[in-house]
Amino acid sequence: MSLVTRLRAIPDERMHLVLMIILTFTTGINDAVGYLGLDKVFTGNMTGNVVVLGMAVAGGSGLPVLGPAMALAGFMVGAALGGRVLRGQGRQWTTRTTALFATVATIMFALAATLFVTGQHPVRPAMITITTLAATAMGIQAAAARVVAVKDVTTVVVTSTITGLAADSVLGSGKGSGTGRRVAAVVAIILGAAAGAAVMHAHMGAALLVAALLITGVTVTGAIHDQRRTDENAETAVAGRT
Repeated sequence: MSLVTRLRAIPDERMHLVLMIILTFTTGINDAVGYLGLDKVFTGNMTGNVVVLGMAVAGGSGLPVLGPAMALAGFMVGAALGGRVLRGQGRQWTTRTTALFATVATIMFALAATLFVTGQHPVRPAMITITTLAATAMGIQAAAARVVAVKDVTTVVVTSTITGLAADSVLGSGKGSGTGRRVAAVVAIILGAAAGAAVMHAHMGAALLVAALLITGVTVTGAIHDQRRTDENAETAVAGRT
């Protein structure tokens, strides 16, 4: 049995969960680069940017305003674009989903290349441009992940995931449903942030390159897996005409 055949044989729920967990890992990388290397800006966790903005407006010493504000705007633009592209699509992976994730990967490759050119300490306009575009990419990713619809795994934030984990634990309602999925998402973003911080010691561009490669892998794998449904739909259509 070929690798492609094996991939297509994996149930949608399991495959999509694994792919979204990997994307959550890449968000950790992106946020580590944005916060540690590019003027305390989160590119995936917009809650963090809102908090930073609030503290900065209230006179927080040395906290940025323009960077987080631009990242927040970029994320919203990306999410709106993703929503527009996927308008009317059901809760599944399709060629439009693949196109959006491919766009995210392309943006991340471009930003990694930019950082390799500008060096470890880009000028402020370059930093703001990079974080804004990275946030736009994360907005697109979040919109696409929302349609793939793996419960508790948004790929860009884990606050609601942690809430569900605690609320359904033995100390909460005791339901315990989805515990493994939730723990995996939280661990993925933690490990992603740690990996991003570690790779940044070599170069910030290298960290974004790792994220871009992983997103590309997710995109290709998801597209191959989705082809099974396309083939099944085609067979059903042919059978219906005969």
